[in-house]
Amino acid sequence: MKIDFLYPEIKGVEIPNKNFWGRYTLAARKAEQDPAELIRAALFNPIGAEPLEKRIKKGDQVLILADDNTRSTPVEQILKVLLPVLNKIGVRRGDIKILIALGTHRPMTKPELIAKLGEWVVEQYQVENHRWAQQADNLYYGQTARGIKVYGNKQLKAADLIIGLGHIVPHRVAGFSGGGKIVQPGVCTGETTGQTHWLSAQVSGEEIMGKRDNPVREEIDQAARLIGLDYIVNVVQNSAGQIIGVFAGDFIAAHRAGCELAREVYGVKIPQADIVITDSYPADLELWQAAKGIYTAELVLKKGGVVILVTPCPEGIATTHPEVEKYGYSSLARVKTLISSGQLTELSVAAHLVHVGRVIKEKGSGIMVSPGIPEQTIKKIGFIPADTVDQALTYALAQKGLHSSVIVLLNAGEMLPLVE
Repeated sequence: MKIDFLYPEIKGVEIPNKNFWGRYTLAARKAEQDPAELIRAALFNPIGAEPLEKRIKKGDQVLILADDNTRSTPVEQILKVLLPVLNKIGVRRGDIKILIALGTHRPMTKPELIAKLGEWVVEQYQVENHRWAQQADNLYYGQTARGIKVYGNKQLKAADLIIGLGHIVPHRVAGFSGGGKIVQPGVCTGETTGQTHWLSAQVSGEEIMGKRDNPVREEIDQAARLIGLDYIVNVVQNSAGQIIGVFAGDFIAAHRAGCELAREVYGVKIPQADIVITDSYPADLELWQAAKGIYTAELVLKKGGVVILVTPCPEGIATTHPEVEKYGYSSLARVKTLISSGQLTELSVAAHLVHVGRVIKEKGSGIMVSPGIPEQTIKKIGFIPADTVDQALTYALAQKGLHSSVIVLLNAGEMLPLVE
C-alpha cells in the first residue's frame, strides 16, 4: 500500500499489505452554506447571550482577540462580517482594537498579520501582538478555585466589550480548542499558562481529548471569566478549512454547542495498532505545535508500540521554549524532579515534555521524519531520527516484528480518534 503525505518535501511510504490495517483521515464534509451568511446568522442569533446591538453603545471600546498563525481560524472571513456589524451599531473604527492572542508563541510579523487578518484590517485598525513575557503589559485579575493566579494583558481591563475569535478542534490540553482558550492561554502570562498546562500533564490523553468538560477546561473558563471575556465567535471547519458551523454568544454556552459539532466532524473510528504513522497537519510550523500528531497517536498506539511522526517543522523545535531541546521528552516522574530541583521553571514546557514523553518514553517509542530538525537534535529530545518514512517503518518493523499491525493517520493535528 502506497501512502503519500500532505507535505511535498516528504516522500511517501510503501506498507506491506500483510501489515497494513488502514489509512485514517477526516471524513469529507461539504460546506453547504455561504460562510458570511453562517457568521452573520450566528451573530444575530447568539447562544446564551444578547445580540451585540444590545451589549454595545456608541463610544464603547471593543477589544477583539484573534489567534495567531499556528491556528487555522479564518479570522479575516470573520472580521469581514463582524467589523461592519460593529460599525453599524455605532462603534467607531478608532474604538476597535485587535489583540493577537499568542499564548506563549513568538510575535507575528507584519506579513503574517496581513495573511491572517487581511491587509485592509492591518492598515485600518489597531493591531497588536500580546506580549506575554512583559510584566508591565499584564495585570493580576484574581485566582481560580484551584488557586491558579491569573495574570493577563492589561488592555482587557480597559475594554467595554471583549470578543474572542477562534476555531474548535480536539485538543490534548483542554479537550477542545476555542472558547475561553482565546484568553487562557491566549492573552495570559507564561506563569498562568504554565499552571493550567501542568494540570493537564497529570492526566492521560484518553481522559481529556474530545471531552469538553474536564478539570483543565474548568480552570480556563474561570480564568476567562475573571479577565472579562464577554463574547465569542467560534467556527468549526472541514478538512479543507471551509466553515461548516459558526457559534457565537456566551463563551461557555456557545463553545459547548460548537464542541458537539466538532466531535462529529473530527471524530474518526480507529483500531489500536503496534505501529502508528502520523502526520501533524495542519500544525506544522514547529514541533511545539506538531506534537499534536503524537497526542492523537497516543490514543491508538498499543502498549509497547512505535509511533512515527512525519512533520516538516521549518522553524525547528520551539522558538520561544529552548528548554524543550535542553531537557528532551521524558516521564512525568523525571520532569517532576526537574521542577523540584529548580532546573525547570516553565510549567508550560514541563507539561509539553510530559505529554510527548508519556507516548514515546512510557507507552512506547518514537521515530521522527522531519526535514526541519537536525538529526542530532531529534536524538537529543528523545526520538529516533529517520531520513525517510520507509526507513522509519523498516526500523519499526524490525523492532516490533515483521507481522506487526500498521495504521496511518493523516490530518492528525486535528483528529479525534474514537478507539475501536
